[in-house]
Amino acid sequence: MNHDHHEHTAHGGHKPRSQDHHSHHAHMVADFKRRFWVCLVLTVPVLVLAPMIQTWLGLRDALSFSGDGYVQCAFASVLFFFGGWPFLTGMSNELRKKQPGMMTLIALAITVAYVYSSVVAFGLPGKVFFWELATLIDIMLLGHWIEMRSVMGASAALENLVKLMPAEAHLLDDDGSTRDISVADLKHGNFVLVKPGEKIPTDGVITDGHTTVNESMLTGESTPVEKAQGNEVIGGSINGESAISVEVKKTGDETYLAQVIEMVRQAQHSRSRTQDLANRAALWLTLIAITAGSLTLIVWLAIGQEFAFALERTVTVMVITCPHALGLAVPLVVAVSTSLSARHGLLIRDRSAFERARNLNAIVFDKTGTLTEGRFGVTDIVLLDDLDERKLLTIAASLESQSEHPIAAGIVRHAQDQGLAYLAPKEFRAIPGKGAGATVDGLSVKVVSPGYLNDQGLSVNDERVTRVVQEGKTVVYVIVNERLAGAIALADIIRPESRQAIQRLKKMGVRVMMLTGDAIAVAEWVARELDLDEYFAEVLPDQKAAKIKDIQSRGLTVAMTGDGVNDAPALTQADVGIAIGAGTDVAVESADIVLVRSDPRDVTAIVELAGATYRKMVQNLWWATGYNAFAIPLAAGVFYRAGVVLSPAAGAALMSLSTVIVAINAKLLRVRRD
Repeated sequence: MNHDHHEHTAHGGHKPRSQDHHSHHAHMVADFKRRFWVCLVLTVPVLVLAPMIQTWLGLRDALSFSGDGYVQCAFASVLFFFGGWPFLTGMSNELRKKQPGMMTLIALAITVAYVYSSVVAFGLPGKVFFWELATLIDIMLLGHWIEMRSVMGASAALENLVKLMPAEAHLLDDDGSTRDISVADLKHGNFVLVKPGEKIPTDGVITDGHTTVNESMLTGESTPVEKAQGNEVIGGSINGESAISVEVKKTGDETYLAQVIEMVRQAQHSRSRTQDLANRAALWLTLIAITAGSLTLIVWLAIGQEFAFALERTVTVMVITCPHALGLAVPLVVAVSTSLSARHGLLIRDRSAFERARNLNAIVFDKTGTLTEGRFGVTDIVLLDDLDERKLLTIAASLESQSEHPIAAGIVRHAQDQGLAYLAPKEFRAIPGKGAGATVDGLSVKVVSPGYLNDQGLSVNDERVTRVVQEGKTVVYVIVNERLAGAIALADIIRPESRQAIQRLKKMGVRVMMLTGDAIAVAEWVARELDLDEYFAEVLPDQKAAKIKDIQSRGLTVAMTGDGVNDAPALTQADVGIAIGAGTDVAVESADIVLVRSDPRDVTAIVELAGATYRKMVQNLWWATGYNAFAIPLAAGVFYRAGVVLSPAAGAALMSLSTVIVAINAKLLRVRRD
């Protein structure tokens, strides 16, 4: 297996370690599969020549011949060295690291069985159990084959990310012609042509064209995103209906996809408290197995049983106690949950923090850009004359369509959302610092600030206007033919998803809070609209971490959710730091978890997934340890007098079944989330 990390691939930069990991697993799957089928064929003559099998079939006289024991030993030797090789080398690695485990147990069991049977075959009084050895190796190989396939399946979503990048790109030359080059050869500042339906080769900015882009495999967002000149695009996403030109901004390991792959790989391999518990339990189980196996041999010999019987019980104990299921209990769940979350745009950077997310008592959201959209939008329209709301909005939008001001853009966008068609204004003129005026559909229209009203000696005595002003909203007034026709209130628009997220969190018993630098009036309005438990207003960026610390001092486990820039100290202080709306900037060093989309519901998804992941881990640990508590006495022959005796092969089958159950249970996490 070549683990040379300097090997280059078609999609740029160095070969991802996750790809090495995948090919290593694929090699192991193929190896166990090949060894299993070869050993299964070799087992047939061993079974045919086994005296016990011949007696069961009533063919002892027909199948036995002089020297058949040597022939059986020869086939068993090939089985032992070829089929048992992965376990023998595994034992060597474990002992070299001073970490005896499952491979040590299997290797000891098959070695003792093989050596004893071989000595008996060459004259020592006793009973051979070559057929038990053969079936034991077959079942062990089958179990490992199934196990390795499960491990590969658990990481499938991550491996699919590696395959997203195209191998070639259409490089645009200065004369407008194109030529195909390897994505690995792209450089910053290159221009590439992306045709309809093709994958975008690397991260960049659209310089020409208008299209929609499918980013679902990268961000989890199912709806194609509209993109035009100046918009960023992510390598690996799929271009829609029109050709576009893209300037290359990132290559190789800098790209969004490369960062996601590396982040997920680190998370899958990062240690956690639950994994440490499982590792300690597996080590103790190995020691218990060796001790129980030795005691089984001593006790059966002490009470007068023949050595072959006592040895068979010992081998069965060591095989059935192999901590395979325990060793897989946590890693398989980790692999499933991490790849599953990556596929849905939830990028886990710290597994310990992810585990803490299930115990959250409070989640603190930054306001701007997290709970809100970070842009002005119309929240209220107050009519002060005989114009109806649609007419007032239409003429205001007509006037503001000529302005680049954020307030003007908010009014125009609201009119468009309402499906209103507005006219181009005539005689447009700016009123410096106070608004603008024009003629719209024959009417003299002005949209002005409160300062303009003060200058003109006009006052507004309307409790509806007073209320929106007290809420900290920005209010502009519409004057038609020199009469005050209405007021339009604007504010940072609350995301519709925020309401759903907060309702779900509160149902889960989590306190929801908001932290903002905005004025108290603005914060109070947002808190009331979203039914927040608490809010903290006029908090400067350097004070946010201290505020998180204050909340923690109440004995609460706290998550901070922000944009990962001015919230960095607070994200670091929190028990769980969540950066939301990361887009292509996924390397937010201060966050434990990065959410690709600007959707607060993903915070809820993290809490739910953390809880479901922990439950799967606990279920697997209970199964793995509980199974051994039942299996060890059974293998040792405690129920021998009741006629219940397990052969080593039956013990191996039970051990393998336990491993498969743990693998299936881990995969059920994906079924539930999908």
